[in-house]
Amino acid sequence: MKFKLLGKSGLRVSELCLGTMTFGTEWGWGADKHESKKIFEAYANAGGNFLDTANRYTEGTSETFLGDFISADRDHFVVSTKYTLYDRNGDPNYAGNHRKNMIRSVNESLKRLHTDYIDVFWVHMWEFTTPVDEVMRGLDDLVRSGKVHYVGISDTPAWVISRSNMLAELRGWSQFVALQVEYSLLQRGAERDLLPMAQTLDMAVTPWGVIGGGALTGKYLRGETGRVPENSLRRSERSSDIAQEVVDVAQELGVTPTQVAINWVRQRVSNVMPIVGAKRVEQLQDSLKCLDFVIPDEIMTRLNEVSKIELGFPHDFLSSEGMKQSAFAGMYDQIINHRL
Repeated sequence: MKFKLLGKSGLRVSELCLGTMTFGTEWGWGADKHESKKIFEAYANAGGNFLDTANRYTEGTSETFLGDFISADRDHFVVSTKYTLYDRNGDPNYAGNHRKNMIRSVNESLKRLHTDYIDVFWVHMWEFTTPVDEVMRGLDDLVRSGKVHYVGISDTPAWVISRSNMLAELRGWSQFVALQVEYSLLQRGAERDLLPMAQTLDMAVTPWGVIGGGALTGKYLRGETGRVPENSLRRSERSSDIAQEVVDVAQELGVTPTQVAINWVRQRVSNVMPIVGAKRVEQLQDSLKCLDFVIPDEIMTRLNEVSKIELGFPHDFLSSEGMKQSAFAGMYDQIINHRL
């Protein structure tokens, strides 16, 4: 496995990130400790060092398992965890982005992970009540204390992230170096604003849901059941059409649909480290084989076409030929734009 820089930082992380939301059985569908250890070891033996968890995953068991697994070589691994989601239901200050929950949550995560520091600490989602300056100053205090090395943000509008990083840059605080969003052939909404923002601000992207909750493996086409409701967008007619194309492409290339779905994401986005997870070690081993091939350009075009979305206003408006004529005086094709 090769390594990439995590956004504008100098941190070196593996090109695939191991998601550990499946570590633990508290939610009724994860892996027990023995199987979780096998998954972890398969990833580490393949050269992976980038691990993703959160305070809420399997009621804290994910962090506890991970802490045990990394203890023999803690400094080798890049451990990322999150805060925002509740640790105690019914208590408003046991959830949220505010400083009180931030400090409480990070201290609890450190205990479960059996470590003195977290490599990447994520805001799990934006909750629209805590001021931006409170979040960014609190995160910077954690970095200055040594409890956290870098900060990232997940599941948040682009305008909030842009404002947050500009404020941090202006005041000399730690900026978000990475973005975590849902992104797949089934969910391309991040292409409207989030991914262009990440490229402009030199943020790494660690997408989740890259196989569409299993829909892109073709299992629903085969009549299999799963946790995704039948009326979900992941099981719509459009999703079935996309999944069928992924299955067809996999057959043509002699690979699996899972590998195709992961590689489409890897080849669509610059500085991307897709999050791959598994309930069984065989599933992870299948995902890791995506590193062995590249989807040809003509097939990427097919996948792009079957899954395309409308970007909407103002994107479609600004990219129209009329606007190019007006903004560039008819010289758009003669201007070399290195920022594209």
